[in-house]
Amino acid sequence: MSDFVITAPAVPSVAVAGSNARFPVRRVFCVGRNYASHAREMGSDPNREPPFFFTKPADAVVPASATVPYPTETTDLHHEVELVVALGVGGANVSPDEALKMVWGYGVGLDLTRRDLQSAAKDTGRPWDMAKGFDASAPCSELHPVGQVGYPAKGRIWLEVNGELRQQGDLGEMIWPVADVISYLSRFVKLAPGDLIYSGTPSGVAALVPGDRVRGGVDGVGSFELEIGEQ
Repeated sequence: MSDFVITAPAVPSVAVAGSNARFPVRRVFCVGRNYASHAREMGSDPNREPPFFFTKPADAVVPASATVPYPTETTDLHHEVELVVALGVGGANVSPDEALKMVWGYGVGLDLTRRDLQSAAKDTGRPWDMAKGFDASAPCSELHPVGQVGYPAKGRIWLEVNGELRQQGDLGEMIWPVADVISYLSRFVKLAPGDLIYSGTPSGVAALVPGDRVRGGVDGVGSFELEIGEQ
């Protein structure tokens, strides 16, 4: 018998490729401007400054399939395709040489962004939470264990909208590779099994509208296809 005063919420989780098992999601960390081309298109200097992070709620992670709703309170929803890193081991102050040992697997996700709200927050110096952490803002493909896909450091990352190529880059273009991202983040928080890291997006981010068909992937890792629904 539970001592909770309300029904406990379900544990957010992501499907595992080729299995009925699921990966439980604890926290979601996102890396900002981790590709020089995207930093430039957002008006920032792409020099190798320390990475910065923002978070999304664990239950913002939804399947990157079927229909994902267009969020309320925006007229400028943007797509950002990203390699998703799933941690199976935790740790603090982890060295880059040890960081990849923490990775359970990889997937492909979308960091959906209310760009108009983000721009307004930047202009006023306010947090990005409502621009980044809304419901269904982190669609994610099935996860693939490292035993299947290894530890990808290079490979095309891409996104199409209605058959038109919008984003294309290579994992090798990351300013901060995955091992460095994990190591740096572990200096600020003690990472834990179940944490997801959305590792940044290449250039080409642009608006989505209801009815758009969105396909994306990372060669050698996986892909997804979904439709943007109504609010």
